[in-house]
Amino acid sequence: MSGKRARWIIAAGATVVVVGTTSAVVLTHVASGGEPAAAAKPVATAEVTKSDLKEEENATGKLGYGKESTLSGRKNGTLTWLPARGDVLGRGTTAYTVDAKPVPLFYGSLPFYRALNDGVDKGPDVKELEENLKALGYGGFGTPDEKFTSATASALKRWQKSLGLEQTGSFDPADVLLASGEIRVSAVTGQLGGPGAGEVFKYTGTARVVEAELDATKQSVAVKDAKVSVSLNGRTLTGTVTDVGNTATEDKENGKAKVTVQIRMDDPAATGDVLDVPVSVRFTKQVHQDVLVVPVGALVALAEGGYAVEVDEQGKRRLVGVETGLFSGGQVEIKAAGLHAGQKVVTTS
Repeated sequence: MSGKRARWIIAAGATVVVVGTTSAVVLTHVASGGEPAAAAKPVATAEVTKSDLKEEENATGKLGYGKESTLSGRKNGTLTWLPARGDVLGRGTTAYTVDAKPVPLFYGSLPFYRALNDGVDKGPDVKELEENLKALGYGGFGTPDEKFTSATASALKRWQKSLGLEQTGSFDPADVLLASGEIRVSAVTGQLGGPGAGEVFKYTGTARVVEAELDATKQSVAVKDAKVSVSLNGRTLTGTVTDVGNTATEDKENGKAKVTVQIRMDDPAATGDVLDVPVSVRFTKQVHQDVLVVPVGALVALAEGGYAVEVDEQGKRRLVGVETGLFSGGQVEIKAAGLHAGQKVVTTS
């Protein structure tokens, strides 16, 4: 019909709400035979794209060396040398000295609980001792086992000689400190001239790790061995989840229950020399691949339920009902017959 213009007007009936605004309007496409309506104002549009959409969760954390533990000595005497904060100690390295005699570090998980010498009963502590001696180059007893033999005593004497100690061929639990592996001294708590039996220093592992605090209600997004992204000083790095806490603690600021997630940096060198700095960690729960995506602001909530998008085709607009999927980063996955990548939709964002 000549002189007639199609336009959107507010009418009663099919109310819709544009997501992201406070407006509730009815959009009805009609033809008007009266006065020509003023030209419609330009609207913001966005292109329907096809991409991968991730469901993600962000958490704050701190870059450091992980959980701090206390290492206590058992050697009676006077502390005559202590390591410095930041020192890295490996198997066989002198951890501290008592009466000017070294107390080295051994690796293991079983605390030495008795003196070991020729004739002692079999036990896993003997095997742990032999494993350390062999790793340090003092073997001769074959494959480490639970039996203390004269060959074990001989290896002990050679090790004791290398340290300048009395060559007794016997081992006392106080002769060494024990850790699960290489450690880094995080704080020195003992004092020169103080007792050798007692707390000597605190330590951590040597790997650069992030400890992130995650809401306990969202713990499921953190999966051991899963990859995460870590934002540090404006850079985005990658890491791997190594541990997910199973005990929640209360956040002192907001009272929410939190769990600690430990993350190993994939490229420790990329973190530089910074320490105890805040970071942001992004966990990916699931990924929907090759899906249609629009800004959340393009969704129109329908009064009868569900959502639609307003497709703009060279100035002509029409509502198309859609099924929504993942929401992430201001984007939403949509499904609808007839929609395809490249189309334009009206959006508020």
